[in-house]
Amino acid sequence: MGLTAREEKKAALDEHQYITFDLMNECYGIQVLEVQEIVGMQKITHVPHSMPFMKGVINLRGVVVPLVDLRIKFGLPGKEYDKINVIMVVQSRGKLIGVIVDAVSDVVSLQADAIQDTVHFSVNIDTDYIRGIADHGGKLIIVLDVEKIFTAEELRMMAKEKDVE
Repeated sequence: MGLTAREEKKAALDEHQYITFDLMNECYGIQVLEVQEIVGMQKITHVPHSMPFMKGVINLRGVVVPLVDLRIKFGLPGKEYDKINVIMVVQSRGKLIGVIVDAVSDVVSLQADAIQDTVHFSVNIDTDYIRGIADHGGKLIIVLDVEKIFTAEELRMMAKEKDVE
């Protein structure tokens, strides 16, 4: 039995697109609307005495953007950057931040009810950052909440360090 037009409209409103990416062989997703752009690795200007996960800043068409290694931020082992690593520029609480990920995978559509709460799952990062976990074609996607990845204090410190350049 098919859906009514009203049910189809509601289902479409409950569906969001996510950019998926890899960190240490785990798949993560961030809502497409929270990602400003994706760029390849580029020259990083290191900022002395910065937070361990902050790798420095980049110049993105005249805008200085703080750059964070998500592996280190999430307490995962770091790795040497290569041509597969990319920078996802996200907006968190009105601030642009570049996050280094191992590789971008795909854009997927997920229904809101397909994203399960994380209380039943064990993952390698603090669950405060996680909106939930979704199964997409047999692959688990850890859906992140960009607004919660960085604390207000971390955002303040990154803004301060960004101005040092």
